[in-house]
This record gives sequence, structure tokens and C-alpha cells, in this order.
Amino acid sequence: MAEKRYALGIDFGSLSGRALLVDVANGEEAGSAVYDYPHGFIEDRLPATGEKLPPDWTLQDPQDYLDVLANAVPQLLRETGVRPEQVIGIGVDFTACTVLPMLADGTPLCFLPEWRGEKHAYVKKWKHHAAQDQANRLNQLARERGESFLARYGGKISSEWLFPKLLQIVEEAPEVYDAMDRFIEATDWIVMQLTGVETRNACTAGYKAIWSKREGFPSPEFFAALHPKLADVIGTKLPRADEILPIGARAGVLTAAMAEVTGLVAGTPVAVGNVDAHVALPAVGVAESNRMLMIIGTSTCDIMLGAAGGAEVINVPGMCGVVEDGVLPGFPGYEAGQSCVGDHFDWFVRTCVPESYRAEARERGIGIHQLLREKVEGQKPGESGLLALDWWNGNRSVLVDADLTGLLLGQTLLTRPEEIYRALIEATAYGAREIIETFEASGVPVDELLATGGIAFKDPMMMQIYADVTRRPIRISAIEQTVAFGSAMFGAVAAGAERGGYDSIYDAIRVMPKLRDKAYVPIPEHSAVYDRLFAEYRVLHDYFGRGGNDVMKRLKALKLEAGGHG
Repeated sequence: MAEKRYALGIDFGSLSGRALLVDVANGEEAGSAVYDYPHGFIEDRLPATGEKLPPDWTLQDPQDYLDVLANAVPQLLRETGVRPEQVIGIGVDFTACTVLPMLADGTPLCFLPEWRGEKHAYVKKWKHHAAQDQANRLNQLARERGESFLARYGGKISSEWLFPKLLQIVEEAPEVYDAMDRFIEATDWIVMQLTGVETRNACTAGYKAIWSKREGFPSPEFFAALHPKLADVIGTKLPRADEILPIGARAGVLTAAMAEVTGLVAGTPVAVGNVDAHVALPAVGVAESNRMLMIIGTSTCDIMLGAAGGAEVINVPGMCGVVEDGVLPGFPGYEAGQSCVGDHFDWFVRTCVPESYRAEARERGIGIHQLLREKVEGQKPGESGLLALDWWNGNRSVLVDADLTGLLLGQTLLTRPEEIYRALIEATAYGAREIIETFEASGVPVDELLATGGIAFKDPMMMQIYADVTRRPIRISAIEQTVAFGSAMFGAVAAGAERGGYDSIYDAIRVMPKLRDKAYVPIPEHSAVYDRLFAEYRVLHDYFGRGGNDVMKRLKALKLEAGGHG
């Protein structure tokens, strides 16, 4: 009997890293291990100095990512009994856009004593929204110059992405810009740590750094007009356009030093980096056009393939981008998303739930989220009289505006906490429907919905609401760690058939993924009510989000003037 072979997927999420071993022959999971980042989000004060961070800042310490390799991977090998030589390939993914400045040898600036106290020397997480002013000016300049790249990103470059964050460093800490040799996505940085070789992947370059397979990066003239220091940014702080590697390529092999850290075998192939949401698509078996996957967690990312062959690339307003071969080779890959989903509900539980509810949850031995769902899941759509906008962390799609804020309408003195909780869930479902209808109005059909992520697995009430609001059945991945599983699939491709893996991601898709048989099916009478509520949501969405009333931005500006928190 042939010895089993495994691929290792490592998913670097918002607050933890997950390592997963998958049998490449049948997709069976051997086991997983999770390691929480010791520093978590750095949002209030810089630990090294105690300096209070400005509003909308979210940093991380890259040592946390190295700690995942040193802890989760050895633990996984111990617990599963898989021998290191049985691991044939490694794939990694990261939340994006998560970026950091480094020296040419891969040392992050924040590791150096002279930069430990400089906030711009740290990792800027995807939810770092303090570069909105820079994003606004970049977008205005691109419109004035008639830059063609804007259309590929729905008309706006987000403050979450690479160049607004880099411009913020140039303007606020030019000494950091001068000191860095390279500016890099964390997914490419961790691959560099594993292999000793700097590579850049087409997924983050295409979706987060305004690169395309056909046009490359924007021109030096554009960057010079944005800021003189950026005139030569391509080829110096960032790679040349022709140095971007396609998804599924082999970045290199595991170094002896990293083999010692992880317990794996030196020389094990490592795939180029990827983005967490995008790598999930093959993990649910999608290799066709017009099937949208919602990865629902802290935020939501929506991924879908367009027409095969890339001959027809349709630009959709407010999307996070369409990138040729950005998700799977041979297709344009579309990305959209919502900046605030799980964060939304956690905020409410942390700040708005009374102690009497917490006491009841403790007495019953259940979590507060479960208690709130139990109290409200029998409620009919529309029964609470509440309607919310899901912008507690800005809007990613379709408005692409981090300065928008949340709204809750319809409260009375009889409104109960669980009703607000459900209204927030419904708001995220309306946001998902807005994205779907924008795709379809632009000529990109959404024929099927799939979902994965922690919320998709754990919250049947929410998934039923999503099915009712969108009027579409929703199928759920049978793989709980879908993202790490997708990275493992690319690890198997990096290994290649000669080592027991696969020569293409399509070969892996035919064998490894799994979906649950059951789907959440819309309940017609619920959908009819949600149609009416969604019509009201859209009125508020356009009024507050498209310039009818900029009160949210005025209030945010006033808060900043008064020294309010982020």
C-alpha cells in the first residue's frame, strides 16, 4: 500500500494562523492547529512606546506570523502523527491588503531597534483605514488623467489597498519610506521567510496593487504626479511588472533554517502566496463561471469567476477588482466584499448587551451570541420595525468608502437587544444583495451562491436570512477550514505530480473539495417581506452613501476635530 502524502495549508487570518494537513489523494483532513497572534490588532497604543494611535489605525507585529510557523505547524505534526517527509508541498494565504516595509533581506523595519517606536514601520492590516485621504486623492488624480485602471476596480481604489497605504507612509513618515528597501504584502513576506526568496503573486498584485497581466502597473508619470518620491517606486520599492508570478507557481523550497523551525523537511516545495478569500474558491470545487462564494467572517469577501477565456471582462461599479487569472487560470476573477460582518455582531455584544443577558447566558452555559439568536430566531421578518445600514467599518462594495458609518432606524422604548442584533444581521444580508444585484445589472450573472467561513458553519439563522433576502439557495462548504484547505491544494500543485501532487489546480479540484448536501432554501413569504425592507435599505444606502446627505462624513470629521477615538 502506497504511503499517504499530505499538503500543508497555512491560513494567516485577522487574529490567528491556522495550519491544516490534507491527504492529497482524497481531500481527507488529517488535522488542524490554530495559534492566536499574541499582539492581536494594535489599534489603541503602540506597545513599544505607549504612543496613542490616531483613529482608523490597525497595525500588527509580524513576529506573530513567525510564531504561527514555530507553534501551529509542529503542534499539527505531533497531534496527527504525520511524518515530515509525508508533507509534499506547502501553500499559504493571508488577509489582504496586509502590507509592511522591510529591508532587502526580508527583515521588517519594526524589528530594528531604531524603528521599533515608529508606527509606520509596522504591518498595516487590511482594516487600517487611515489612508482614506490618500485614496481619495489617488482616485481624483486617476480620474483627472483618464487612467484606464480605475474601471477595473469599479471606479475607485480603496483605502485598504497598497498604494494609499504606501502614500500615507511617504507623506507622514518619509524617513520610513527612505529606509525601507521593499514594501511587501504579508503573504509574499511569509513565503520569503519560508524559502529565502522574494516572490510576488499575481493575486495580491492584481487586486490590491493596481497591476494587470496585460498592462502592468500604472505609468511612472502617474506615480510621479501622485508624489515625486513615487516616480521610481516600481522596480525599487516594488517589483517590476514582469516579476509577478502566476497563482499556482512554485515560489521555491523550504530552507534548512525554516525546516528546523517548523519540523518539516528542507527542500519541500512552497507555492507563491495567495489571498485568503480567493484561495477558498477552488476549495469548494468552483471551476466554472458565475458561481459566487461568500467567505463570511470578520468581514465578507465575495469571489466569482467571469466568462472563461478572459475574452469578455466586464467592469462592475464598486467592485474590488476584476483580474485576469487572478483566482484561477483562464478566467477573469471578480472580487467584492463587505468590511463589517462578524465585527458588526461582536461590537454589539461587547458594547450594547445588558448584564442581565450575560447573566442568563452564564447560567445556561451558552454563549451570548447563541442566547441572542435563540431569543430572536422565531421572529418574523419586519416584526421588529428596525432597519440598519451595515457600515460600522465603512463600505467596501459597492460604494468603496471607508468614511461611511453605521445607521440603525426604527428604535422605540420597546426595542429589545436581540431585535437590534437581528437587524444588524439583516443589514449585512441587504449589503450582500446590493452586491449581487450590481453584478447582475452590469451583465455578470450570479447563478449560484456558496458560503464558507466560521459564521456560515455556526449560524443557521443567519444563513437562512441570507437565503431569504437574496432569494437564492445557499450551499455551504463541507470543509470548516476552507481557506487553509485551498492553500493546501495550491501546495499540492507546487509539489507537482512527480512528488504525488498535481500539475494544475484543476486536477486538484476534481479530487479534493467537498460541499454539504443540504442547502439553505429561500422561504417565499419571508422573501416577500424582505423585498420591501430591501427597497427601504436601498433608499437609505443611496441617500447616505451617494452624496444625498454627507452627514456621516461631517460627523466623522467633527469627531476627529474634537479628538474622538477611531
